[in-house]
Amino acid sequence: MADSGDAMMKAEIGALLRDAYDGAPIPPVADRIASVEDAYQVQLWQIAERLAAGRRIVGRKIGLTSPAVQRQLGVDEPDFGHLTDEMVHGDNVQLVHATLRQPRIEAEVALILGADLAMPHVTVADVIAATAYAVPALEVVASRIADWKIGILDTVADNASAGAVVLGGPARRLDGIDLTHCAMTMTINGETVSQGQGSDCLGSPLNAAAWLARRCHSLGRPLLAGEIILTGALGPMRPVAPGDDVHAEIDGLGTVSASFC
Repeated sequence: MADSGDAMMKAEIGALLRDAYDGAPIPPVADRIASVEDAYQVQLWQIAERLAAGRRIVGRKIGLTSPAVQRQLGVDEPDFGHLTDEMVHGDNVQLVHATLRQPRIEAEVALILGADLAMPHVTVADVIAATAYAVPALEVVASRIADWKIGILDTVADNASAGAVVLGGPARRLDGIDLTHCAMTMTINGETVSQGQGSDCLGSPLNAAAWLARRCHSLGRPLLAGEIILTGALGPMRPVAPGDDVHAEIDGLGTVSASFC
């Protein structure tokens, strides 16, 4: 999207998605976007709007870490979106269902950086060295695209379908934690609805974080100290409704809970 016409289209699509946060979901936008790189430019237009309104970037989220979902959308790598401060909540929060769009929920490992990952070709070792803490997290995935009829261009443009984040505890150093084989169980109203383990996320949440750091660097927006990395789902995401109580446990890491009203 280099010329003025492309810039105008980026703003038009970005404004449609921005307005859908408070209004009705919109039809898919993929037919108006030429490439994944252009879809990221639509995403960045929306983030710039939030920053101009006084919000701040506090992290990034990774999506499409499941090979099956990648095949479904016809891509061979994950995608990512930005987390801004109003999205992040503490444990046992009550979230207002009506403020989210078609929400679904998933459990994952969140890393909190203690150092920048601003170098090219970030390795897993770099991620380990830069990570201050790991915590269990719930991600509320929300789509501004009607009926979740998304392709890769839709979800990238829509900030990787970011909705809200709930961080649990305790916050742990990586020493001695097995993020590859840690088992996850998520329940809704006491019923087990999703299970998995760390290896279901690109082989390890650390692999996913390294991918994210490289991708963000390539776009000129490296990961910085203090940022949260949501590394991707450890099991299937599930829809939520008002009145639902969600609880997830990741072995060796901790627990996280949220409810919806």
